[in-house]
Amino acid sequence: MVEMMKKNREYSIKELEVIASKIRGSLVKITHEGKAAHIGSALSCIDILVVLYWKVLNLDKDNITRHDRNRFIMSKGHGIGALYATLGFKKVFNKELLKAYCRPGSVLEEHPGPESPAGVEVASGSLGHGLSLGVGMALAGKMQKLDYTVTVLLSDGECNEGSVWEAAMYAKKRSLNRLCAIIDFNKWQATGRSCEVSGLEPFVDKWKAFGWDTYEIDGNSMSELVKTFKTIDNKQNMLSVVVAHTVKGKGISFMEDDNNWHYRVPDKKDVQMALKELERTNDE
Repeated sequence: MVEMMKKNREYSIKELEVIASKIRGSLVKITHEGKAAHIGSALSCIDILVVLYWKVLNLDKDNITRHDRNRFIMSKGHGIGALYATLGFKKVFNKELLKAYCRPGSVLEEHPGPESPAGVEVASGSLGHGLSLGVGMALAGKMQKLDYTVTVLLSDGECNEGSVWEAAMYAKKRSLNRLCAIIDFNKWQATGRSCEVSGLEPFVDKWKAFGWDTYEIDGNSMSELVKTFKTIDNKQNMLSVVVAHTVKGKGISFMEDDNNWHYRVPDKKDVQMALKELERTNDE
């Protein structure tokens, strides 16, 4: 990823934080208008997406369909609104398309489908499949001697699935060193706290035991995210996983760490309150 990062303009931490805040605002509006769920799960990973798309992946509308492009997989398909809003803000597709989010016949479905626009690599939402798909893409790149990277964003709840750990074992066996997994560890699943639903802990030690180069960070800290991905870039021969501790509903105080926002749709008053709060954040 080193050579990819060098092609991106340098953004300050403050600039990245402002971009994230604006994307959160866009997400709140399209979620309300599309009467969509899962806003809490989408908000938790926006800081991760901003660092990836503005500092790491070197993906834009001009190279998003190139055969040798870097790949990003949104395995936690229920959080796809965050990726749509990010791609719209990045101008990978026309931002006006966001207005069709979750509308009948739209390519921007609540869980990404096979008709998704460029920038959405796979149909996802049936949890536990994304890392296996990423492993397949990384293996294909290695066999074809293409130097692209594959980055997969998973939810902590997905790690209940045995397919995740099968993929983790296979990736190590095949030395897929251009592969990075990121766990959006927001501590919630649909029905309760992640560590109460399944025995995730000791979570970091599990990844280490599977032979992955493992990082544990604050996934809502721009500075920690940037520092971590620079470190990963400088260690290209390592299979990497980032356990990113995040807050569900991050950035909007009345949504933070409240699992009601897994399914609840923001109403007009919620939108107004959220946008005012995000505007204050931008001015700080």
